[in-house]
Amino acid sequence: MRFRPLHDRVVVRRLESEERTAGGIIIPDTAKEKPQQGEVLAVGPGARDEAGRRVPPAVQAGDRILFAKWAGTEVKIDGEELLILKETDILGVLDEAVAGKKAA
Repeated sequence: MRFRPLHDRVVVRRLESEERTAGGIIIPDTAKEKPQQGEVLAVGPGARDEAGRRVPPAVQAGDRILFAKWAGTEVKIDGEELLILKETDILGVLDEAVAGKKAA
C-alpha cells in the first residue's frame, strides 16, 4: 500500500538506537527509550499561510531528522511501524558529512 501524507505531515521510519552504552553495558529491550532520530520516507505538499499560499516543507524524503520525544502518531503500514508527525515537531535535519568533519 502506498501512503501519501497531507498538508505539512511527514512519514518517518525510526532509526534503531544503540544496544550498548559507551561503557559497553548491553541495554535490554525493556529499558530502551524509543529513538528520536528517523529517516523521512514521504512528505506532504506543505501547509498554507494566512494568505492561502502553500509553504513548501523544509525536509524531503531521505533526510535524517531529529524529532521531539513524544511527537507524532505511530501507525503500522504493510507490517512496518512508522511515525506520522507534523513538520513543526521536527527539531532539525542531521547532516552526517558535517558531523563527520567535526569528529575528525
